[in-house]
Amino acid sequence: MNEEPNVFYVEDDPAVRLGSMQAMQLAGLRVRSFGSAEQLMPHLFEGFPGVLVTDIKLPGADGLALLGHTLRIDSALPVILVTGHGDISLAVQAMRQGAYDFIEKPYSPQQLNDVVQRALEKRSMSLEIVSLKRKLQGYQAIESKMIGDSSAMQRLRKLLLDLAATDADVLILGETGSGKELVARCLHDHGRRKGGNFVAVNCGGMPEALFESEMFGHEAGAFTSAAKRRIGKIEHAHAGTLFLDEIESMPQSLQVKLLRTVQERQFERLGSNNLQSVDCRIVAATKVDLLELAKEQKFRSDLYYRLGVAIVEVPPLRERREDIPLLFTHFMMQAGLRYERAVPTISTEQLRGLMMHSWPGNVRELRNAADRFVLGVGMERWLEDTGNAPHRSLDEQVSIFERHLILEALNQNAGRVAAASESLLLPKKTLYSKMQRYGISTDSSPLGN
Repeated sequence: MNEEPNVFYVEDDPAVRLGSMQAMQLAGLRVRSFGSAEQLMPHLFEGFPGVLVTDIKLPGADGLALLGHTLRIDSALPVILVTGHGDISLAVQAMRQGAYDFIEKPYSPQQLNDVVQRALEKRSMSLEIVSLKRKLQGYQAIESKMIGDSSAMQRLRKLLLDLAATDADVLILGETGSGKELVARCLHDHGRRKGGNFVAVNCGGMPEALFESEMFGHEAGAFTSAAKRRIGKIEHAHAGTLFLDEIESMPQSLQVKLLRTVQERQFERLGSNNLQSVDCRIVAATKVDLLELAKEQKFRSDLYYRLGVAIVEVPPLRERREDIPLLFTHFMMQAGLRYERAVPTISTEQLRGLMMHSWPGNVRELRNAADRFVLGVGMERWLEDTGNAPHRSLDEQVSIFERHLILEALNQNAGRVAAASESLLLPKKTLYSKMQRYGISTDSSPLGN
């Protein structure tokens, strides 16, 4: 059978083994059979998406020994024991040791299939729970870096975790200071390449004359000052992630040289004729519309399409203002530890200044504001700059704060709307109406309902 088995079956009697196999296969089960425990053991692995059916009496290691061996590999893998008449006491002992169930010979095909199907359902559920726990752990880890309760940040975190599980190249779009490198690091840290190097290259800060040597490396003697071989950025990123920041600033002559590496995952060191292969994920970031630049022939369109297998857009801070209080608090706590200063209390007027500021420098500018506040420089700059922010009516200002308060109440009450309505002293019907008005779904809290 071409499909992977979902039942391992161990029976030393060839006739019984054949009959039981056929019965299970007729029921739609995918069975792989073995004549002894020793034959099966090399094929067992943690997370096997199936069950084990084994006779107790076997040549060599018996079914009880196989049970113990299996549970040491995967304690949640269901093991069904087949006993002969008079072996019930052994089967009971096995159940105490962790066996899922047992059936007694002679048994009907229906009995065997019923027990196996129940065990498979249990196995499927246990594996799903393990998968969900891992996903939750991933969300908790990524939320400590990609901070924010807004729907935009929730969508971004989910997209990053989905992409991290693949090797697809990614193009990150975002304004200056919005956190593009942090997004790239999250893709690396939560992906299968997290054990490799994360190699960041600022394409705008690398002199054209040094580009080839820095990126591709060189052999000894490749040019006058090349005393020994140098490993370039691309080779250093093997088995990891190569992050190309400000890709739009790379001269077109260098884009041509990079294209082959992106396309073929091969390169040559300067001074060498030998092709080197590299296995790395490439993540590029830009603050401009590369496709528009390509149309203006200021950026190679073939490189754009190679880099943009998946595109991630990082929202500017002004489009997720409800995240500002949480982010500012986080940055203040970091600054307090870094500068060994007590974290001050922010006033309503200061918070209003933060919420109303236009934040052209995005999260980076907000972090600077938190550092200034902790250092005692003050908030005057951001309070004064609110006059330059887009004019907002009283209703718009109230809406910003009201949305923040609702999100905060939902988070403090684990996403339970009823509890949030009580803490806000607001009828549940009214709260639902306001949530609909502000685009807050019942899963806007990271903990859900």
